[in-house]
Amino acid sequence: MLVREWMTRNVITLGANSSVLDAAAILREKNIRQFPVVDDDGLLVGIVSDRDIRDAMPSKYIAGDAASNGGLSTLSAGDIMTLDPITVNKDMAMDIVAETLVSNKIGGLPVVEGKKLIGIITQADVMRFMSSATGAIRGGIQFAFRLEAKPGPLASLLNDLRDKSVVFTSVFTSYELENPGYRHAYIRVSGVGDRSVEELVNYLQANYTLLYYVNEGVTVDIV
Repeated sequence: MLVREWMTRNVITLGANSSVLDAAAILREKNIRQFPVVDDDGLLVGIVSDRDIRDAMPSKYIAGDAASNGGLSTLSAGDIMTLDPITVNKDMAMDIVAETLVSNKIGGLPVVEGKKLIGIITQADVMRFMSSATGAIRGGIQFAFRLEAKPGPLASLLNDLRDKSVVFTSVFTSYELENPGYRHAYIRVSGVGDRSVEELVNYLQANYTLLYYVNEGVTVDIV
């Protein structure tokens, strides 16, 4: 699950001399949130975000044409861009990308080889990845369990489900932040064997710590 599998390759870019007014028009038309800024050789020199453009725009509450007298009309991407933006390479893992976006509170990361721009990975791309990794795009029922964070419990649970002809399409886990001795396992299934959903839920509740399940968009809390 690497950047190269999920990044946007056909990136809309700006040159350092591109007009901020032109960038604002593209932003409205294409509904994008950031523009990598490249030089004539396609090398990354900066990035301009939608916030940078909004901050450069005159307030709608100020009367008159704020772009007159050589003001906003002469402002370029090079004037408002962030120099030396955080970048990633195409072989970085997607979970690291997600953490980088969250920790730095940014909407996208240019993907480079050396300094040459080859794509961009955005929050939307990460959401596409998550929808695929969790199996959400294929539907089914998701069960959430609380397990001890040690070898064995998850494998035993999956073997038990398999023995009961339950067909699972995705499995992922997360550790409890306040109690690292436990983790949550999220298992999405596409078939429940010869049981009804209610019968399977009753069995799982009796034998495991089942936190909740989500069926057809409805969440049912157990614990």
